[in-house]
Amino acid sequence: MPHAVSRLRTARLARASKPFLARGGPRNARCAGCRLNPGHCMCALRPVVPGVNAGVCLVMADIEALKPSNTGWLIADVVADTFAFEWARTVVDPALIALLADPQWQPYLVFPGEFVAAERVVTEVLPPAAPAAGAPAKRPLFVLLDATWPEARKMFRKSPYLDKLPVLSLQSEQLSRYKLRRSQRDEHFCTSEVAALCFALAGEAHVADTLEAYLDVFTNHYLKAKQQQPLDLEDAAHQRLKKLHTPIGTHFV
Repeated sequence: MPHAVSRLRTARLARASKPFLARGGPRNARCAGCRLNPGHCMCALRPVVPGVNAGVCLVMADIEALKPSNTGWLIADVVADTFAFEWARTVVDPALIALLADPQWQPYLVFPGEFVAAERVVTEVLPPAAPAAGAPAKRPLFVLLDATWPEARKMFRKSPYLDKLPVLSLQSEQLSRYKLRRSQRDEHFCTSEVAALCFALAGEAHVADTLEAYLDVFTNHYLKAKQQQPLDLEDAAHQRLKKLHTPIGTHFV
């Protein structure tokens, strides 16, 4: 069954007035499951990570779901409870508002603390508050603004429904390894890297490790396809991913 980002991509394509042509990469048909040239398809390597406690809410800029290089898609591949919504300045999806208010979740807006009032900033995933009698503890829900950095700052400023959420400010010395759409600043992570850091903070190290390994394999396949080079399925990136998961081996339809 298509995941949330796949469904959002389909809906966005249905509204498009002309075909979306990604810059760079192949101009021919792409696999519907991984967005790669079929000769470099990685659907059979998609990880299965059962029992994930935390969830991810992707608030995506207008054409972000259409970009083959988007890594929010990778999060949705790995984490079953991934939700995706298209951002618009004047319209808010009621389903997004309902999700943020759902009592099973404790949402965290993930954003640099330097741009936020100090009282909103947290640097760790807080222990769940004592639940009401008979109610389960709340699960972390990481709200990620999936966009370029200038777009993300605009989304942050112009989304008042996010103003009451605690802001999770990530503190990491790790430099970004993302090679497909390079930020001008190495400390700006891609969306999948941000999610991996969040899951590590939530104590779900296996999910974090899987996301990191899956991103490395995706980057490998994407660049090899772009450069029209053959794959090495036994290289270090593939071996690391194989050690972490059982492949799902299926395509989206």
